[in-house]
Amino acid sequence: MKLIILDHYSQASEWAAKYIRNRIIQFNPGPDKYFTLGLPTGSTPLGCYKKLIEYYKNGDLSFKYVKTFNMDEYVGLPREHPESYHSFMWNNFFKHIDIHPANTHILDGNVADLQAECDAFEEKIQAAGGIELFVGGLMLVHNKLVDPLYSIKEKETEKSQSSKKPYSD
Repeated sequence: MKLIILDHYSQASEWAAKYIRNRIIQFNPGPDKYFTLGLPTGSTPLGCYKKLIEYYKNGDLSFKYVKTFNMDEYVGLPREHPESYHSFMWNNFFKHIDIHPANTHILDGNVADLQAECDAFEEKIQAAGGIELFVGGLMLVHNKLVDPLYSIKEKETEKSQSSKKPYSD
């Protein structure tokens, strides 16, 4: 895990976006080799998403061979609702880049069996080869912005089945 402490939100957003961009480029994804990216929701990663959109629009980065997995969704809130994380991600990130909709994975908080949804989500992650880079989000700690980035590939063997709780409280 990397813990980067910066003084300003814009610095943390740019640092995170550059790190993500560089990891994707170094990975060299292609039709038979997708980069898998775990993403947070909420207002704190917005600056990072805006920089990633900028990199895409400038031709510096493509999401064509990237698969994303979002870590949370509200239970009982329809995906079309403007406050759902599904709407949030599409409106603030996905619709602005070249990612194929089938490569974006967001939990469905409206299914009858939430445990089965969580299990299926875990299976999708495993089928994608695990998560190459998990972005834990940007957070404010004692008036300092912190950007935790977590590379799950390095810690996959430590991951237990008890992690099957992708819905946020």
